[in-house]
Amino acid sequence: MLGTDFRTGSPNWLDLGSPDVDAAAAFYRSVFGWEFVSAGPEAGGYGFFQVAGKTVAAVGPLTEAGAASAWMTYFDTPDIRATAKAVKDVGGTVRAEPMDVMGEGWLAQFTDPQGAQFACWQPGKTGGLELTSAVNSLVWVELHVPDPDSAIAFYYGLFGWRHEEMQTPGMTYRVLSTAEGDKQMTSFGGIAPLGEGAGGASNMLPRWVPYFNAADVDAAAVAIEGNGGEVLMPAVDVPGVGRIAWGSDPAGAVFALLRPDPRM
Repeated sequence: MLGTDFRTGSPNWLDLGSPDVDAAAAFYRSVFGWEFVSAGPEAGGYGFFQVAGKTVAAVGPLTEAGAASAWMTYFDTPDIRATAKAVKDVGGTVRAEPMDVMGEGWLAQFTDPQGAQFACWQPGKTGGLELTSAVNSLVWVELHVPDPDSAIAFYYGLFGWRHEEMQTPGMTYRVLSTAEGDKQMTSFGGIAPLGEGAGGASNMLPRWVPYFNAADVDAAAVAIEGNGGEVLMPAVDVPGVGRIAWGSDPAGAVFALLRPDPRM
Protein backbone atom coordinates (compact mmCIF):
# COMPACT_ATOMS: atom_id res chain seq x y z
CA MET A 1 0.00 0.00 0.00
CA LEU A 2 0.95 3.62 -0.38
CA GLY A 3 3.48 5.01 2.10
CA THR A 4 5.35 8.29 2.58
CA ASP A 5 8.78 6.93 1.61
CA PHE A 6 8.25 8.34 -1.86
CA ARG A 7 10.10 7.02 -4.90
CA THR A 8 10.06 8.18 -8.51
CA GLY A 9 6.50 7.68 -9.74
CA SER A 10 4.91 7.37 -6.28
CA PRO A 11 1.75 9.38 -5.66
CA ASN A 12 3.19 12.04 -3.34
CA TRP A 13 0.56 14.81 -3.31
CA LEU A 14 -3.17 15.18 -3.80
CA ASP A 15 -5.28 18.28 -4.06
CA LEU A 16 -8.82 19.32 -4.84
CA GLY A 17 -9.78 22.15 -7.15
CA SER A 18 -13.03 23.55 -5.83
CA PRO A 19 -15.35 26.45 -6.71
CA ASP A 20 -15.93 27.00 -2.96
CA VAL A 21 -13.05 26.11 -0.64
CA ASP A 22 -15.03 26.79 2.54
CA ALA A 23 -17.89 24.52 1.43
CA ALA A 24 -15.41 21.80 0.43
CA ALA A 25 -13.69 22.04 3.80
CA ALA A 26 -17.02 21.65 5.59
CA PHE A 27 -18.02 18.63 3.48
CA TYR A 28 -14.79 16.70 3.94
CA ARG A 29 -14.70 17.55 7.65
CA SER A 30 -18.10 15.90 7.96
CA VAL A 31 -17.12 12.81 5.94
CA PHE A 32 -13.51 12.23 7.07
CA GLY A 33 -13.00 14.53 10.04
CA TRP A 34 -10.39 16.54 8.16
CA GLU A 35 -9.32 19.92 9.51
CA PHE A 36 -8.58 22.70 7.03
CA VAL A 37 -5.41 24.74 7.60
CA SER A 38 -4.77 27.75 5.36
CA ALA A 39 -1.40 27.98 3.63
CA GLY A 40 -1.43 31.73 4.29
CA PRO A 41 -2.61 34.92 2.58
CA GLU A 42 0.02 34.63 -0.16
CA ALA A 43 -1.34 31.20 -1.20
CA GLY A 44 -4.51 32.53 -2.84
CA GLY A 45 -6.95 30.47 -0.79
CA TYR A 46 -4.96 27.23 -0.97
CA GLY A 47 -4.72 25.16 2.18
CA PHE A 48 -4.23 21.72 3.66
CA PHE A 49 -6.52 18.97 4.91
CA GLN A 50 -5.04 17.43 8.04
CA VAL A 51 -5.61 14.47 10.37
CA ALA A 52 -4.03 14.83 13.82
CA GLY A 53 -1.82 17.62 12.48
CA LYS A 54 -0.55 15.67 9.46
CA THR A 55 -1.36 16.70 5.90
CA VAL A 56 -3.41 14.12 4.00
CA ALA A 57 -4.51 16.29 1.02
CA ALA A 58 -4.92 19.91 -0.02
CA VAL A 59 -7.57 22.16 -1.56
CA GLY A 60 -7.62 25.39 -3.51
CA PRO A 61 -9.78 27.46 -5.84
CA LEU A 62 -10.16 26.39 -9.46
CA THR A 63 -7.57 28.20 -11.57
CA GLU A 64 -8.21 27.00 -15.14
CA ALA A 65 -10.98 28.62 -17.20
CA GLY A 66 -13.91 26.25 -17.56
CA ALA A 67 -12.41 23.69 -15.19
CA ALA A 68 -14.70 21.36 -13.26
CA SER A 69 -14.11 20.50 -9.63
CA ALA A 70 -11.86 17.44 -9.40
CA TRP A 71 -9.18 15.71 -7.37
CA MET A 72 -5.67 15.91 -8.83
CA THR A 73 -3.10 13.17 -8.20
CA TYR A 74 0.59 14.19 -8.22
CA PHE A 75 3.45 11.78 -8.86
CA ASP A 76 6.99 12.12 -7.55
CA THR A 77 9.73 13.15 -9.96
CA PRO A 78 13.37 14.07 -9.30
CA ASP A 79 13.49 16.24 -12.45
CA ILE A 80 10.21 17.90 -13.35
CA ARG A 81 11.55 19.60 -16.47
CA ALA A 82 12.69 16.24 -17.86
CA THR A 83 9.29 14.78 -17.01
CA ALA A 84 7.50 17.61 -18.83
CA LYS A 85 9.63 16.96 -21.91
CA ALA A 86 8.91 13.23 -21.69
CA VAL A 87 5.16 13.89 -21.47
CA LYS A 88 5.33 15.79 -24.77
CA ASP A 89 7.60 13.17 -26.35
CA VAL A 90 5.17 10.31 -25.63
CA GLY A 91 1.99 12.06 -26.72
CA GLY A 92 0.72 13.85 -23.63
CA THR A 93 -0.05 17.53 -23.06
CA VAL A 94 1.54 19.99 -20.65
CA ARG A 95 -1.28 22.06 -19.13
CA ALA A 96 0.92 23.96 -16.69
CA GLU A 97 4.67 24.26 -17.24
CA PRO A 98 7.02 23.47 -14.33
CA MET A 99 6.94 26.20 -11.68
CA ASP A 100 8.62 26.81 -8.35
CA VAL A 101 6.13 26.87 -5.45
CA MET A 102 7.70 29.30 -2.97
CA GLY A 103 10.69 27.01 -2.43
CA GLU A 104 8.50 24.14 -1.24
CA GLY A 105 9.02 22.22 -4.48
CA TRP A 106 8.20 22.31 -8.19
CA LEU A 107 4.92 21.35 -9.80
CA ALA A 108 3.61 20.85 -13.32
CA GLN A 109 0.27 19.64 -14.62
CA PHE A 110 -0.37 17.31 -17.54
CA THR A 111 -3.00 15.42 -19.52
CA ASP A 112 -2.26 11.92 -20.79
CA PRO A 113 -3.06 10.92 -24.40
CA GLN A 114 -6.46 9.51 -23.37
CA GLY A 115 -7.55 12.66 -21.55
CA ALA A 116 -6.83 11.83 -17.91
CA GLN A 117 -5.35 14.75 -16.00
CA PHE A 118 -2.49 14.32 -13.53
CA ALA A 119 0.38 16.32 -12.10
CA CYS A 120 3.92 15.91 -10.80
CA TRP A 121 5.66 17.23 -7.72
CA GLN A 122 9.44 17.58 -7.43
CA PRO A 123 10.07 17.78 -3.69
CA GLY A 124 11.81 20.76 -2.15
CA LYS A 125 11.21 21.73 1.46
CA THR A 126 7.93 19.81 1.20
CA GLY A 127 8.45 16.18 0.33
CA GLY A 128 4.80 15.27 -0.04
CA LEU A 129 1.85 14.07 1.99
CA GLU A 130 2.58 13.42 5.65
CA LEU A 131 0.12 10.58 6.18
CA THR A 132 -1.11 7.89 3.79
CA SER A 133 -2.88 4.51 4.03
CA ALA A 134 -4.10 5.25 7.58
CA VAL A 135 -7.83 5.70 8.19
CA ASN A 136 -9.12 8.91 6.54
CA SER A 137 -6.07 9.28 4.27
CA LEU A 138 -5.13 8.36 0.70
CA VAL A 139 -4.63 4.60 0.30
CA TRP A 140 -4.83 3.93 -3.48
CA VAL A 141 -5.13 5.72 -6.83
CA GLU A 142 -6.86 4.28 -9.87
CA LEU A 143 -6.81 5.27 -13.54
CA HIS A 144 -9.86 4.65 -15.74
CA VAL A 145 -9.18 4.94 -19.49
CA PRO A 146 -10.49 3.38 -22.73
CA ASP A 147 -7.17 1.65 -23.53
CA PRO A 148 -5.31 0.41 -20.43
CA ASP A 149 -2.46 -1.08 -22.48
CA SER A 150 -1.70 2.28 -24.10
CA ALA A 151 -1.81 3.90 -20.66
CA ILE A 152 0.70 1.36 -19.36
CA ALA A 153 3.08 2.28 -22.19
CA PHE A 154 2.65 6.04 -21.65
CA TYR A 155 3.30 6.02 -17.91
CA TYR A 156 6.12 3.50 -18.24
CA GLY A 157 7.81 6.08 -20.47
CA LEU A 158 7.54 8.64 -17.69
CA PHE A 159 8.14 6.68 -14.50
CA GLY A 160 9.14 3.12 -15.43
CA TRP A 161 6.15 1.73 -13.54
CA ARG A 162 5.82 -2.04 -13.29
CA HIS A 163 2.45 -3.74 -13.52
CA GLU A 164 0.83 -7.09 -12.91
CA GLU A 165 -2.43 -8.24 -14.48
CA MET A 166 -5.19 -9.48 -12.21
CA GLN A 167 -8.31 -11.13 -13.59
CA THR A 168 -11.53 -9.95 -12.01
CA PRO A 169 -15.12 -10.63 -13.11
CA GLY A 170 -15.58 -9.03 -16.51
CA MET A 171 -12.22 -7.30 -16.86
CA THR A 172 -8.45 -7.36 -16.50
CA TYR A 173 -7.14 -5.07 -13.78
CA ARG A 174 -3.53 -3.81 -13.85
CA VAL A 175 -1.88 -3.33 -10.45
CA LEU A 176 0.84 -0.67 -10.53
CA SER A 177 4.07 -0.43 -8.56
CA THR A 178 7.11 1.83 -8.77
CA ALA A 179 10.16 0.92 -10.83
CA GLU A 180 12.23 -0.04 -7.78
CA GLY A 181 11.59 -2.04 -4.64
CA ASP A 182 9.45 -5.03 -3.77
CA LYS A 183 6.38 -5.02 -6.01
CA GLN A 184 3.88 -5.68 -3.27
CA MET A 185 5.41 -3.15 -0.90
CA THR A 186 5.59 -0.44 -3.58
CA SER A 187 2.19 -1.02 -5.21
CA PHE A 188 0.12 2.15 -5.08
CA GLY A 189 -2.68 1.93 -7.63
CA GLY A 190 -4.21 0.32 -10.66
CA ILE A 191 -5.66 0.78 -14.12
CA ALA A 192 -9.17 -0.31 -15.11
CA PRO A 193 -11.04 -0.11 -18.43
CA LEU A 194 -13.24 2.97 -18.64
CA GLY A 195 -16.82 2.29 -17.59
CA GLU A 196 -16.05 -1.11 -16.06
CA GLY A 197 -15.31 -2.25 -12.55
CA ALA A 198 -15.46 0.18 -9.66
CA GLY A 199 -17.58 3.19 -10.48
CA GLY A 200 -19.23 1.60 -13.51
CA ALA A 201 -21.31 4.02 -15.55
CA SER A 202 -20.59 6.82 -13.10
CA ASN A 203 -17.04 6.99 -14.41
CA MET A 204 -17.62 8.20 -17.96
CA LEU A 205 -14.52 10.36 -18.26
CA PRO A 206 -10.88 9.23 -18.28
CA ARG A 207 -9.56 10.15 -14.85
CA TRP A 208 -7.42 9.30 -11.87
CA VAL A 209 -9.60 8.50 -8.85
CA PRO A 210 -8.26 8.73 -5.28
CA TYR A 211 -9.33 6.10 -2.75
CA PHE A 212 -9.49 7.12 0.91
CA ASN A 213 -9.21 4.57 3.70
CA ALA A 214 -12.55 4.45 5.51
CA ALA A 215 -12.99 2.56 8.78
CA ASP A 216 -16.69 2.15 7.94
CA VAL A 217 -17.45 2.51 4.23
CA ASP A 218 -21.21 2.31 4.72
CA ALA A 219 -21.21 5.06 7.35
CA ALA A 220 -19.00 7.26 5.16
CA ALA A 221 -21.41 6.77 2.24
CA VAL A 222 -24.27 7.90 4.46
CA ALA A 223 -22.21 10.98 5.43
CA ILE A 224 -21.59 11.77 1.76
CA GLU A 225 -25.30 11.87 1.00
CA GLY A 226 -26.14 13.60 4.25
CA ASN A 227 -23.80 16.48 3.45
CA GLY A 228 -24.89 17.20 -0.10
CA GLY A 229 -22.73 14.75 -2.02
CA GLU A 230 -23.79 11.76 -4.11
CA VAL A 231 -23.07 8.05 -3.77
CA LEU A 232 -22.13 6.95 -7.28
CA MET A 233 -21.60 3.30 -6.41
CA PRO A 234 -23.02 1.80 -3.20
CA ALA A 235 -20.73 -0.09 -0.86
CA VAL A 236 -19.75 -3.54 -2.09
CA ASP A 237 -17.28 -6.21 -0.98
CA VAL A 238 -14.54 -7.03 -3.49
CA PRO A 239 -12.84 -10.37 -2.70
CA GLY A 240 -9.16 -9.95 -1.92
CA VAL A 241 -9.44 -6.15 -1.90
CA GLY A 242 -11.92 -4.98 0.71
CA ARG A 243 -15.14 -3.00 0.88
CA ILE A 244 -15.42 -0.08 -1.55
CA ALA A 245 -17.82 2.64 -2.62
CA TRP A 246 -17.67 5.64 -4.95
CA GLY A 247 -18.97 9.11 -4.29
CA SER A 248 -18.77 12.74 -5.32
CA ASP A 249 -18.76 15.91 -3.27
CA PRO A 250 -21.40 18.67 -3.70
CA ALA A 251 -19.31 20.29 -6.47
CA GLY A 252 -19.03 17.00 -8.40
CA ALA A 253 -15.45 15.92 -7.57
CA VAL A 254 -15.26 12.11 -7.73
CA PHE A 255 -13.49 10.02 -5.10
CA ALA A 256 -13.73 6.52 -3.66
CA LEU A 257 -13.76 4.80 -0.28
CA LEU A 258 -11.88 1.64 0.65
CA ARG A 259 -11.76 -0.43 3.80
CA PRO A 260 -8.86 -2.74 2.93
CA ASP A 261 -9.22 -6.46 3.50
CA PRO A 262 -7.16 -6.99 6.70
CA ARG A 263 -5.71 -10.17 5.21
CA MET A 264 -4.03 -8.22 2.43
